[in-house]
Amino acid sequence: MPSRHTVTAFLSGVGVTLATTAAAGAGVSRFMHRRNAAAADLNALLPVHSAWWRDRFDRKGKLLYVAMGDSAAQGIGASSPARSYVGRLSAFMRRQSHTSLRVVNLSVSGSTTWLCRKDQLPKFEKYEPDVVTVAIGANDIIQFNPESFEKNLRVIYGALPSHAIVGDLPAMWIPDREKKLVEANAIVRRVAGEFGLTVAPLYETTRRQGFFRTYRNSAGDLFHPNDRGYRVWASAFEPAIAARLARIAADEAATTHEAREAEAVAAHTAAATAAPAAARSSGTATTGTAGGAATSPTDASADVGGAS
Repeated sequence: MPSRHTVTAFLSGVGVTLATTAAAGAGVSRFMHRRNAAAADLNALLPVHSAWWRDRFDRKGKLLYVAMGDSAAQGIGASSPARSYVGRLSAFMRRQSHTSLRVVNLSVSGSTTWLCRKDQLPKFEKYEPDVVTVAIGANDIIQFNPESFEKNLRVIYGALPSHAIVGDLPAMWIPDREKKLVEANAIVRRVAGEFGLTVAPLYETTRRQGFFRTYRNSAGDLFHPNDRGYRVWASAFEPAIAARLARIAADEAATTHEAREAEAVAAHTAAATAAPAAARSSGTATTGTAGGAATSPTDASADVGGAS
């Protein structure tokens, strides 16, 4: 029969375990409550961010940047839409190009590849952008269907200009989702390669942050990035954006040089054409008197024969 001390120790252990479990349960409950409250707060900002971007659709700019995507492109989780990755890339382009920029953000919160294809792509087709970014697919992962995912991407990517920059999907740190991400990102890279598009390494860039920094870089809902997180997202696109801006500048310089050469050739041709005409005009013989006044043959006869 167990001694009194053994029974007491056992009961104490059970009590501690139950207390610890209860405390842990309460902690998890509080954590989930805070997360859900944060998610609700962010959902309330969806129309605010959407209106912020719409207000900028018609602003003028020498360059045109068009973005497609989901709530990340809208900047949900950032303290301001300007601090989203699209906002940061816009500022980056203005600094790099030293010129004005018009930004058209067609993204819609909650979009999947199917919804992007259905709603955003028809709007995109009326623009002729200088820079394009597309980051879509994260909302496909929960109910991931590889065939549908690839089919939708083919339609989206096929409608993009060859200079478009597409992001692969970011790291999510949940084992089940990470397995799906491997397959999804393989599809992104393969289809983008077939269409000659540049892929921004969003997965590699976010994965490199590690779990704890990713946690720090997340908004209160632990799904969307915060200001720090969007800075990381922007860094994944910036090298490709810089290369695109350099190409635009080179093309513009070449066009300007060709225009100047054409003007010079036209001016030279005009001068060469005008020179013989001027020479012929100045070389026409005229008969004149000693005083330099031109006379007709009749006048000359009168001078010889005397006055009539």
